[in-house]
Amino acid sequence: MTDDKKQSPEDQTVDAAVAEELKGVPEDMLDSKGENEELAQLREELAGAKQEVLYARAETQNVRRRLEKDVADTRAYAATGFARDILSVSDNLARALTAIPADMREDEKLKGLVAGIEATGREIDKVFTSHGITRIAAMGMPLDPNQHQAMIEVPSADVEAGTIVQELQAGYMIKDRLLRPAMVAVAKKPD
Repeated sequence: MTDDKKQSPEDQTVDAAVAEELKGVPEDMLDSKGENEELAQLREELAGAKQEVLYARAETQNVRRRLEKDVADTRAYAATGFARDILSVSDNLARALTAIPADMREDEKLKGLVAGIEATGREIDKVFTSHGITRIAAMGMPLDPNQHQAMIEVPSADVEAGTIVQELQAGYMIKDRLLRPAMVAVAKKPD
């Protein structure tokens, strides 16, 4: 059986398999029309199987990509819960430093304590930086609802409405995700 069209290696393999199956059948029982129909059916089944394999490969590749992204995200953001908890420690440390009056800072008995608290604050900032935790800029910036949470509005003729005039609590990002919004006071037009 010869066709004018060129056959692919897969089709040639199918033709060879069909010919092998038909070797033991007497020639008078062979119907060339039936053989062609059977061959056409086998080719359709082969094409369907090829398509299913392609879909399965594509789906496997998509699952692999999603899994790799999930693993990378898990590694990058695994410390999120812990970082949120440590932010309150950092806030309290900063409050302790600002609560120390200037005259007590100059007292020789307290200089070591103040220096220790300041060193601890710098160390926390260093650890935050090494883990991709950065402070959100707020003062003088326009309000960005993706990073800032407006707590109060303050009438002001000095700055444009919607500008942050006071930071009530610092906000932080962990890599490109919001860890905690900055709580701010926003300017509004005076009455």
